[in-house]
Amino acid sequence: MPKLVNKQQEYEVKVGKHIIFFNKNYQYIFIVNELLLGLEFVLGSVFFFFESLKTAGIILFIIGSTQLFIRPVLKIAHAVSLKISSQHSSEQ
Repeated sequence: MPKLVNKQQEYEVKVGKHIIFFNKNYQYIFIVNELLLGLEFVLGSVFFFFESLKTAGIILFIIGSTQLFIRPVLKIAHAVSLKISSQHSSEQ
């Protein structure tokens, strides 16, 4: 039966000899990512007012759109990892 364990910076769900590990330490990385993403779109929008900066604006929009696309994947990858329980490893 899965068992949920709440630790200070993580949550663990024990399933048999495996542990699904949810880590909260990455929230600052995501906050910085959100700030950069907003900055890229604002700068990209302002750059469209100037003919000489339109190419740079397009590049910023492409970078920002790519960040929006991969953001959920990164959140899942950093939030969840699988570990083998040390209790079961020592019993074998």
